[in-house]
Amino acid sequence: MSDMITAELVDLDLSADTKEAAARALAERMVALGRVTDLDGFLADVAAREAQMPTGLDGGIGIPHCRSEHVTEPTLAFGRSADGIDFGAPDGPADLIFLIAAPAGADDAHLTILSSLARQLMNSEFTDALRAVSDAPAAAALIRGDEPDAPAPAGTEDPVASAGAASPAAATVTDEAGDTAESDTAEGDTTGGEERPFRIVAVTSCPTGIAHTYMAAESLENAGREAGVEVTVEPQGSAGFTRLAPEVIAAADAVIFAHDVPVREKERFAGKPTVDVGVKAGINRPAELIAEVREKAARGEVTSGSAPATPVERSGDSGEGYGTKLRKWLMSGVSYMVPFVAAGGLLIALGFAIGGYKVDKAPSVMDHFMWMQADSWAALLFQIGGVAFGFLVPVLAGYIAYGMVDRPGIVPGFVGGMIALNINAGFLGGLAAGLIAGGVVMAIQKVNVPAALRGIMPVVVIPLISSAIVGFLMFVVIGKPIAEAQKGMTDWLNGLSGSNAILLGTLLGLMMCFDLGGPVNKVAYTFATAGIAVASPSDSAMKIMAAVMAAGMVPPLAMALATTVRGKLFTQTERENGKAAWVLGASFISEGAIPFAAADPLRVIPASMAGGAVTGALSMAFGATLRAPHGGIFVVPLIGNPFLYLLAIAAGVCVTTALVVVLKGMRKPAPGAAPASGEGSADRKAETKQPVAA
Repeated sequence: MSDMITAELVDLDLSADTKEAAARALAERMVALGRVTDLDGFLADVAAREAQMPTGLDGGIGIPHCRSEHVTEPTLAFGRSADGIDFGAPDGPADLIFLIAAPAGADDAHLTILSSLARQLMNSEFTDALRAVSDAPAAAALIRGDEPDAPAPAGTEDPVASAGAASPAAATVTDEAGDTAESDTAEGDTTGGEERPFRIVAVTSCPTGIAHTYMAAESLENAGREAGVEVTVEPQGSAGFTRLAPEVIAAADAVIFAHDVPVREKERFAGKPTVDVGVKAGINRPAELIAEVREKAARGEVTSGSAPATPVERSGDSGEGYGTKLRKWLMSGVSYMVPFVAAGGLLIALGFAIGGYKVDKAPSVMDHFMWMQADSWAALLFQIGGVAFGFLVPVLAGYIAYGMVDRPGIVPGFVGGMIALNINAGFLGGLAAGLIAGGVVMAIQKVNVPAALRGIMPVVVIPLISSAIVGFLMFVVIGKPIAEAQKGMTDWLNGLSGSNAILLGTLLGLMMCFDLGGPVNKVAYTFATAGIAVASPSDSAMKIMAAVMAAGMVPPLAMALATTVRGKLFTQTERENGKAAWVLGASFISEGAIPFAAADPLRVIPASMAGGAVTGALSMAFGATLRAPHGGIFVVPLIGNPFLYLLAIAAGVCVTTALVVVLKGMRKPAPGAAPASGEGSADRKAETKQPVAA
């Protein structure tokens, strides 16, 4: 750790009174040594990490830390406060503050050493020595594990020497040689004629994967030794992780998850008594967790906490609320539904284009198909598209349930979706069926069942019971009210005309351009596709589809035009993205504007929304219709009033382009800013940093 902390990175008289001031004081030392290139940028990353979860720990310790692109090499700064600083620990202020800075691409070896320090912080003799040390060089030497000038307190371990035991590859109650011992003890229930101890396997993880992950592991192992329990931990940290041996997991009596990010490969631990908590609980109250899981094992309680992570959990962030999860469940169904919409809608539109609008009256191609007749091919395309469209509601419901509970939700979700289709509950019925199916499966998974039945639960019991319950609710309880609501919405759309239609077009245009392919965009798009997902969509539904697609094309086309007419307002990278945005916008891929919005959201997003609103309103006012749910300019021949439709798009593109150019032109460059092209920016930035680093 000699290259991570030096005497210059130690402040034994830290005078800060807030955690922000403490982080700044320690970070300034890193800047002075050239370890951090952008003080404010780095502190923003520290604050973002702190916002996820307070970094104060019991025992008077604060460990603000983050991974940041502004860090040149892994660095540790230490400060000691006489009055204490509040870092959110339950037992009060922290007097020992460690600021850990890791580069965005830190290598495993450095992260392992940082992780060993995190484990050392659970050693009271180590922290007592830091409180007693009298000068900065001695403190740095103590943290590094060097031979101190004065004798260190007995029992103080060398953090570097213990790095092997602290690494993810060997984080167990024994040292690295313990792999053999684990395998041996896993094979039998007794050792040397004595009754074997209670065995627990645990997984620890935190958002950054540097500090809390390994502190929780150390805390659980120490508590296990005190309780006479065999605790084997798999820390899933930033430096990667080594999976516990299958025989160790199989021999375990219980499982503890102490984590703030989804546990990787969680299904390995299924079928065992489980305690599932945040990572700080693993640090602050490990003895309680061990006692709790032992009680669960004594009762034979197996909960759903050890079930495989759902798709939403696998892709989610720590601490997500119910509203966030609900949005992701719905988007899971929509994302699987959209390909059916695109394929079915385009096939139906091609059928109409080739065979005319009477193609929907054609007999089945099973009964009548002439190889040399265009009408037969048109009918074939139309009927294939109709079959694809028939899956929309079942797929929506099935994959909403899948997003909630993984594969066990697919069967009841599809069953509920098909019932919604049959009783004319439509899109709303599919939404309800998917959520109900997922909720029913969640409830079933929480029921404790005998071990003999666990193997058939996902194959027989859960599909059987959940399908019956969902079917009953859809047929008998909520199906009819939802069908009435669906009919009412359809009648309302059919009755839209004049100013009401223009207002709806404006709203849909705003939604399509608000987050450029995100949840709000998808809500508007799904609303439009649901209206045409029938054999004979109404004229109003096709107008809505046309307005949605037109508005969605505006942002990327406008960004492409802006980079062409006023390229000096954009960086070289943005100008290159602008070339691709021509094609993306023409293809109705709103995401083509995301690079521009990410770089300058306060100018690009409002300008895009203004142009989208203009286009949506004009499209509705012109009465343009669209039977295809996708395709951009490539389906213009299938659009009603195509000339006016293209005019609406052009108007919106011009509005957004003009606003972006004006807003960017009003922006005042920062002092010493690089040229707009971005050339030489890195060199200039480096030059401005050199005096600070010196």
